[in-house]
Amino acid sequence: MTNLSLTIKENGTSELVIKKSRFICTLARIENKTQAKKIIDDVRQKNAKATHNCYAYLLGDQDQIQRESDNGEPSGTAGIPILEALKMNQLHNVLSVVTRYFGGIKLGAGGLIRAYSNATSTAIDQVGIVNRVLKRRLTMTVDYHQFDPLTYFLKTNQITIQDTTYGAQVKVTVAIKNAELDLFRQKILDLLGGHVAFIVGDDEIFEEPFSRDEREQLEHKN
Repeated sequence: MTNLSLTIKENGTSELVIKKSRFICTLARIENKTQAKKIIDDVRQKNAKATHNCYAYLLGDQDQIQRESDNGEPSGTAGIPILEALKMNQLHNVLSVVTRYFGGIKLGAGGLIRAYSNATSTAIDQVGIVNRVLKRRLTMTVDYHQFDPLTYFLKTNQITIQDTTYGAQVKVTVAIKNAELDLFRQKILDLLGGHVAFIVGDDEIFEEPFSRDEREQLEHKN
């Protein structure tokens, strides 16, 4: 599995209750440290009566910026487990704030590490992960009698049709990874005997669901 650029599908929250303590994880996409700080401050303000608001985040394509905070929990029992949960999923530009409302039962260092890690992992499971892929839109103009063979080829090769326009001819738009564009066009030319016109768009980022099976393969590699 290569060329992964993973992030969360959307911002979201989830909650775990462990030995009467509530662990509320807030996940958010971030673009810079200023945005991360604002979200952390907002969560702290919203949960001013919480025992702890611990966090970790990663920024940059190569995770050049990594920050974490235990916010009063024993050193290494909160921020680092949160950060490791983000890294285990190879997420980029993501912030996790885990708010704890103490329930009266101490968890110990090991219990805290598991709780903060599990709170983040559970939230990630709930909001989902996407892979951000660089592609180009390719519009193919064909005659009507070529439409069925073309759509059958696309379906067979699991290529999603982005748009279809009907006029004197049919225009079918798909999104293809840059590295696969030349080969794909040649296959379409061969399929339709050269009777197709192409219009290639600019580079765009497309977000594709990253399945649980793919995630499990990733975890095994780590």
